[in-house]
Amino acid sequence: MGDVRRRSAVVLGITGLVAPLTLALGAAPAQAASCTTQAGPYQKKVEKFLGRPVDGKQSAADCKAIRAFQTKHGISPNIGYAGSVTWGVMDLMQKQKAVGKNPNKDGKCPVNKGRIACVNLTLQLSWIQDGKKLVYGPVPVRTGRNGDETRTGLKKIYWRNIDHVSSIYDVPMPYAQFFDGGQAFHSAGVSMWNPPGSRGCVNMTKTDAKKYWSLLKKNDDVFVYGRKPGT
Repeated sequence: MGDVRRRSAVVLGITGLVAPLTLALGAAPAQAASCTTQAGPYQKKVEKFLGRPVDGKQSAADCKAIRAFQTKHGISPNIGYAGSVTWGVMDLMQKQKAVGKNPNKDGKCPVNKGRIACVNLTLQLSWIQDGKKLVYGPVPVRTGRNGDETRTGLKKIYWRNIDHVSSIYDVPMPYAQFFDGGQAFHSAGVSMWNPPGSRGCVNMTKTDAKKYWSLLKKNDDVFVYGRKPGT
C-alpha cells in the first residue's frame, strides 16, 4: 500500500476475504515447533472442509493437512490447530464459492453507471460489470485490515501506474489503479486469504490485476461496500 505523488498532495488515509480475515485467534495452544496434538474448537468443520474423516479428534494426518492449509495462506501459528482464524478463512472461501457468477445478486453495486468495478468487503470479492452485465469475475481480493480498512462508497479511478512502488512501505504495487487517496487495486504476491489483510488497498492476484488493468481506465467508477469480517 502506498501513497501517490501527484501535483497536489494526496493525503494517504489508508485505513483490503479472502479473505483475508482478521479474526480472533481464540484460546489456541502456544506455538510449538511441531504439529499440535490438540483438537481445536472448529475441528469437525475444518476436517470436513479438508475432506478428512470427521470425528472431531486431532490425528497426525489431520494436523498435517491443516498445517499445509495454514502455511499456504500465511496463517500463523501454522501448527495444525483448528482455531477461529483457520476456520474463518475456510468459511469465507465457501461463501465466495457459493456466489457463483451472480456477485451482484443483492443489487448493491450500481447498475446505472455503465462500466464499474465493484468490491464487496463482506465477501472479499470484486468484479467488473457494465450495467447488469458481468464483464469479469467475481475474484477473491484482500482488502484492508482492522485499523486500515478499505474505505466504502462510490469512487473513481484517478491515477494508474503499472510499475508503482510504495514510497511508504517500499514494496512493489504492480498494475496499481488508485481510486481513493492511497488506496488502489494492485497485484500482491501473497494469498488472497492471508490474514489480517492489506494496508487499505484491494490486493489481487497478478492475473486478476492485469485483467483489471486491461478492462478499466481513468475515470471509471469503483464502488466499495460491506464490511470485512474482523474489522
